Amino acid sequence: MEKVARGPKYRQILGQLHSEIGAGKYDSNGRLPSESELVERFGVSRPTVARALRELQIGGVVERRAGSGTFLKEGSSRDAGLFGLIAPALGDTEVFDPICAEIARIAHQSNHVLLWGGSSNQPSELKIQEAEEVCQRYIREKVSGVFFAPIELTPSSSRVNHRIAEALQEAGIPIILLDRDLDAFPARSRFDLVGIDNFSAGFRLADHLVKLGCTRIHFVAMRHSASTVDLRIAGWREAMARANLLNACSESVHIGDPADDGFVRKLIAAKPEAVICANDATAATMMQNLIRLGKRVPEDIRLVGFDDIKYAKLLSVPLTTVHQPCSAIGAAAVEAMLERIKTPGMVPRNIFLEAKLVVRQSCGAHLARKSV
Repeated sequence: MEKVARGPKYRQILGQLHSEIGAGKYDSNGRLPSESELVERFGVSRPTVARALRELQIGGVVERRAGSGTFLKEGSSRDAGLFGLIAPALGDTEVFDPICAEIARIAHQSNHVLLWGGSSNQPSELKIQEAEEVCQRYIREKVSGVFFAPIELTPSSSRVNHRIAEALQEAGIPIILLDRDLDAFPARSRFDLVGIDNFSAGFRLADHLVKLGCTRIHFVAMRHSASTVDLRIAGWREAMARANLLNACSESVHIGDPADDGFVRKLIAAKPEAVICANDATAATMMQNLIRLGKRVPEDIRLVGFDDIKYAKLLSVPLTTVHQPCSAIGAAAVEAMLERIKTPGMVPRNIFLEAKLVVRQSCGAHLARKSV
C-alpha cells in the first residue's frame, strides 16, 4: 500500500496519477487502474478515488466508460508536454482549486499534462519543504513551464518564494505567477502575473462603504500576508484619501489573528463603522467573534471581504465581497504560459481579470435603503 501524504487524499492521488500519465506509464493500452485497484493501492475509500478520477475527467485528461473503466484521452501520454504546478495554499485557500482545475483542463487542450505538487494541508514548515522538493522534481523532469502561487503567512515566505523562482529560472523553465507577486507592493518581480486588479478591488470595496455613509473604515489582515493584501490596502487608502477621510482612519490597519479575542477587542475599541478584511476566511472568523462579543453585523459594524468563496453567502450574515473569476484566471494563465514559451523575451506582464463587487447583507446596504 502506498502512503498518501497529509491533506486532501483525493488531491494526493490526483497528483500521483497526473505524474504517472505525464511519464507515459499508461501508454501501452491507455487504461488506468480500476477504482478497486486504486482503493487497495492507496488505502483510501472508493468515494475518494472516484473524486480523483472525476477531477481527471473534468480536466479533459481521461474518459470514463461505463462497464469498461477509465481511459486516457488522445494526447494524454508521453507525447504530451508537461506543465508543473506549485500551489502550497491548494486545499487551504478555496480559490485555487477551481483555478488549477481550469489550468489542467485548458492545458490538456494544448496537448499538455499538468503535474500537481505542493498542495497538501500541512504545517507551514512542511509546506515550504514540500514546495522546494516539488520545484527540484520539476527541474529534473524538465517541465515546459510552472504555474506558481507563492507561499504566504510565514516569516520566511519571501525568501523561499525567490529561491524557488530563481531555481526554475536558472533551469530555463518559464514561470506564471497565480494571484500574487513574489515582491511586496510597490515592487514588481520579473515574472508574468495572472489574477485580479487588487488595488482596484480594494478601492471599490472602500468606495462602496463610503457611499453607504461610513467614515471610519478599518482594514484587517493576517501577519505575513501575500502582496495582494498590500495592494488591497493601497486601494482602500486611495478611496479614503479621495473622500477626505484618511484623518478619520488613523491607525486603522490592524495586522493580527481574527481568532484572537485580544486582537478583536482592540479592533472594537477603535470604534470602526466598517471593517474590510483581507479575504473571506478572515472575514468569516472576524464575524463569528464580533457576534460572540456582542456586536451586531452590520448594525454595529459593517463587514466585507475578498474572494467570494462558496460559504461567503452561507454565513450567519451573508458576506459582501469581491468575486474572483477563478475559471477565467486559470484559462488566462495557460494562454500566458503558451505565449511566454513562444516569446521568452517579452517584458513581464500583469494580466488582470474583472473582479465584480458582490453586495450582500454584511455591508448594511439594506439598512441604508431603509433609512432613505
